[in-house]
Amino acid sequence: MTGPRRRATAIALAAERGGGDLRWIGLGGLALAALLALPARGQEAAAVPASAEGGTTVSHGYNYFGDLKYPADFAHLDYVNPDAPKGGEISEWNQGNFDSFNPFTIQGTATPLGAFPFESLMTSTADEPASLYCLICSTLEYPADLSWVEFEMRPEAAFSDGTPLTAQDVKFSFDLFMEQGLESFRMAWGPIIESVEVLGDHRLRFEFSAESPSRDRIPLAGGLTILSRAEFERTGARLDESSNVPFLGSGPYTIDSWDMGRRVVLRRDEDYWGRDLPISVGRNNFDTIRFEYFADSTVALEAFKAGEYTFRVESDALLWATAYDFPALDAGQVVREEIPSGLVPVAAYWAFNLRREVFQDPRVREALILLFNFEWTNETLLYGYYEQVPSFFANTDMMAEGLPTEGELAILQPLVDEGLLDESLVTSEAVLPPPSSAERDIDRGNLREASRLLDEAGWTVGEDGVRRNAEGEPLVVEFLEFSPSFQRLTLPFIENLRRVGVDARFELVDPAQFTQRRDSSDFDISRWSPAFDFEPGTSVIQWFGSASAAESNRNLPGVQDPAVDRIATLVAQARTREEMEAAARALDRVLRSMRLGVPRWYNPNSWVAYYDMYEHPEPLPPFAVGELDFWWYDDAKGEALRAAGAFQ
Repeated sequence: MTGPRRRATAIALAAERGGGDLRWIGLGGLALAALLALPARGQEAAAVPASAEGGTTVSHGYNYFGDLKYPADFAHLDYVNPDAPKGGEISEWNQGNFDSFNPFTIQGTATPLGAFPFESLMTSTADEPASLYCLICSTLEYPADLSWVEFEMRPEAAFSDGTPLTAQDVKFSFDLFMEQGLESFRMAWGPIIESVEVLGDHRLRFEFSAESPSRDRIPLAGGLTILSRAEFERTGARLDESSNVPFLGSGPYTIDSWDMGRRVVLRRDEDYWGRDLPISVGRNNFDTIRFEYFADSTVALEAFKAGEYTFRVESDALLWATAYDFPALDAGQVVREEIPSGLVPVAAYWAFNLRREVFQDPRVREALILLFNFEWTNETLLYGYYEQVPSFFANTDMMAEGLPTEGELAILQPLVDEGLLDESLVTSEAVLPPPSSAERDIDRGNLREASRLLDEAGWTVGEDGVRRNAEGEPLVVEFLEFSPSFQRLTLPFIENLRRVGVDARFELVDPAQFTQRRDSSDFDISRWSPAFDFEPGTSVIQWFGSASAAESNRNLPGVQDPAVDRIATLVAQARTREEMEAAARALDRVLRSMRLGVPRWYNPNSWVAYYDMYEHPEPLPPFAVGELDFWWYDDAKGEALRAAGAFQ
């Protein structure tokens, strides 16, 4: 399910696990992680305005809750420039390093760009929140009960080495992921897809489990990453092992060259099989896309100023506020923009590891949350650019507010009656982050309440000022981090924790250690960023379900709660938008009451700076900046900047 939003989320997930930072709105590459992180999307059969044959629907696209924006004969996407020229290079940066090109295994540190060359049967767009369109398929056919789907594939589809991409490759890919893929893939696909049957070289059928959520069925099938059967059989490569060479894909770019751990260069495939498709018009415009790797954001910014790369998506408020004052910017050679984002904000938290005994007491969790002063942090350290995360579904109709609605009560009250939820869930307003003030780094009222809660939980202050339990064990919490730039944002919070006797520490490790420790649940507190779209499906089960608690890169806190499991299932199985929104609000209300972590912040805008030789359509679509997708290079501007010595 290639598309700018899923590509962006793949990189964002890699960032949280140590492969970079959360900078990649609008990136152009597909990873399995994107499909696992984002909600599944689909539609009731009756909602698609397509031809019906023998009681089935045949269409060029799919949307579960509403009509498709683009008809079957559309010429190009509305937000692209169909006459955009091809050529030039765009270059960006990534943090850390890499030693593998396999994005489908936890072995090694994979570059997210290893997922860039892959495609799937269907793709998303940057101007619709919940529609999918055929890419490798030309049409899909399905019955009203969504018990199966058949894809008619484009016979011209081919891998970048020129070999045909067939239905056999699709089935091979599914079987390979089920055998060697991440556990999260098997958890997502296994209970939904019962079988994949090849009906011909260019037609195949997915059969779905009758118990599976109907909304997730076709999107998961259409979003399967397609690998080359011939390549894997020839090379003996495995999905569960690290790889020092890229896998073969079918997309518009191939990985052309690399310096392991330092640089990756993608090259546009001039023979790309889908270059003339309406879905491709005005896109994939750069001849080359280069990524340079740097140890941290500050070093990378200095390299940008020196012209070592030409497009920067900024994520550091300190740098954005204070460091963009270099000569090239003053001379108008570099453009600096703030672009509003229409995406659902990432639910950024410092997550507690609930597997640790100390965090199993909700009073301890609530106390620690009280000691983070967002308003002071935002004004003093983040220059007022951010907003605090209030919800897992902020700025949507799925965010719980005030007292439960009638739809929420219908879900929550039976769970209260069964003793699975506390009565307060239906009588109290939804939990919000504690109030804070920008005037002081610690709110005295919050400090007193946090001290009371810790005392009540049995963690009392000793003569040395450190809190200990009845066994004399100190209350120690460590923040696991790989990004040096996050240290200054975390240390004031740590100082507040120390004020009440918590032995709080900041542990900076390299990206590989960070990934390994998070994947093995070896941490106290670490950054966690659940990412959702406007129609969450089985993704909520992957982020919060008991079955996923062992795989900490999604269910990082280790949530294991029967009420959460049941509500998450209702979200995934909702048949109408109203049902989905009510269930999501109920889930949001319960999760926020559990205090799984400390709500951090989100940026309502994307910050970009680039050498003034790139152009983009006006206006930009709401769900992607899309610099690697539908921007283009202006040759005259580029030559003028090069002649002026603006960049290397």
